[in-house]
Amino acid sequence: MTIAPPDFSHDVVIVGGGHNALVAATYLAQAGVSVVVLERLEDVGGAAVSERPWGGVDAKLSRYSYLVSLLPQQVIDDLHLDVRLERRRFSSYTPDPDDPTMGILVDNEDAAATAASFLRVTGDGSEAARFEELYAHIAPIAAAVFPSVTEPLLRQGEVRELLDNEALWHDLVERPLGDMLNRALGTDIARGIALTDGLIGTFASADDESLRQNLCFLYHVIGGGTGDWDVPIGGMGMVSGALESAARAAGAEIRTSVNVTSIDPDGSVHAADEEWRARLVLSGVGPAVLDRLMGTSDADITMPEGAQLKVNMLLSRLPRLRDEQISAEAAFAGTFHVNETMSQLEDAFAAAKAGSIPHPLPLEIYCHSLSDPTILGPQLRDSGAHTLTLFGLHVPHRLIAGKDPDAVRATLLEAAMSSLDSVLAEPIADCLYLAPDGTPCIEARTTADLEDSLGMLGGDIFHGSLSWPWASDEEPLDTPARRWGVATSHDAVLICGSGARRGGAVSGIGGHNAAMAALEILRG
Repeated sequence: MTIAPPDFSHDVVIVGGGHNALVAATYLAQAGVSVVVLERLEDVGGAAVSERPWGGVDAKLSRYSYLVSLLPQQVIDDLHLDVRLERRRFSSYTPDPDDPTMGILVDNEDAAATAASFLRVTGDGSEAARFEELYAHIAPIAAAVFPSVTEPLLRQGEVRELLDNEALWHDLVERPLGDMLNRALGTDIARGIALTDGLIGTFASADDESLRQNLCFLYHVIGGGTGDWDVPIGGMGMVSGALESAARAAGAEIRTSVNVTSIDPDGSVHAADEEWRARLVLSGVGPAVLDRLMGTSDADITMPEGAQLKVNMLLSRLPRLRDEQISAEAAFAGTFHVNETMSQLEDAFAAAKAGSIPHPLPLEIYCHSLSDPTILGPQLRDSGAHTLTLFGLHVPHRLIAGKDPDAVRATLLEAAMSSLDSVLAEPIADCLYLAPDGTPCIEARTTADLEDSLGMLGGDIFHGSLSWPWASDEEPLDTPARRWGVATSHDAVLICGSGARRGGAVSGIGGHNAAMAALEILRG
């Protein structure tokens, strides 16, 4: 690969320094391309970072993104990343909201125990088998689709032929997710456990004709070809840290604290007192942010909207459950579902759509330190302390935008704690670890906080609407950018972040695919 011509500063300028940008930079630099990454914040990694939120407390939390499903082994191997991912034994625990003295524990290593917990809660001796059959029905989509995410886009007809399962195609791609769940499962609580995978960061009902929930569900069940969600050992920052090291080792230039102010279609990138000219610009920021940088007025931009609340906690000990047959260590090691039956999720969606904070607020909770004690300092580990990550559903940005951030944050935190307390044997507040200054170790991050701190417009963790991980049968795939799903309306500007086709979550897929398209273009 030749270096950039004299009138260019680099072959490629990457705007934004999230994990996808680092993936792209590493692939390009390994190929001999001159590349610079420009990041607005002091550190790279975007939402895939580990931080210590509380002064004097040796707890390193995955502050935003916290689990890994979609990162292909190919990317790890190609970039020689020192990343270790741990598979969780327990998939989920779901207390019965009508009687929290019992709940469903899905144990990946004990089918009999899983079946017994389904029977205890539902009274239906066949529901565990139906639940297992549902995921067996879904499994072929992962094997068919996931290997293609680091290849040029397949067309819809090719994927459908590869899948060779018309019933599954109809269930996932043509009809709202609720249809399949209502047919496959017989109880409200089991349907809710499955439905939640379609609602992470996504504001939709089970029967939404837009199929937004189907798209979210699809990405949740294809990761790694299995749909398993893994724990990054050392915290999410270890993933971005490994990527930063790989990018620098390959020769990529990384600049932080650079606030890009505009991008020209010809490949010029401007900051307050600097300018870069490149043959290509890769955008790691959201498409709406890119539009702003390229001079599009907000009136002409489709603004994204996130729909979640994130709460990080450090506990002095795990809370006691009302369910005395399940240990807290088992319940919190997987995804702990709170007030997430299908009917509760639908009621929460309706309440939020009408302009109210749902009550009770549906929650997903997970204890990282049970799988990975290394994120806590020795004293905290020895004391029995644990982290707790809470993810609230159906909190669209419209409920928060324009309101006093401190007041709305406090209101949402109260709603989350109230919902969690409803299934515990003691208030979660009684278990919070106290920092040296006496304040409890808890923080809430709203969509407005994501917008302010990370530049994610609307607090949308996906940078905009998800799209099917294939091309339609009609759309043109006549350029490298279109074939790889990273095109914009400008030939010299490509998308490399979560807003790319097949983007979203901590995957590196957008970065990989943008780099592949860029190499095709640069090699001419």
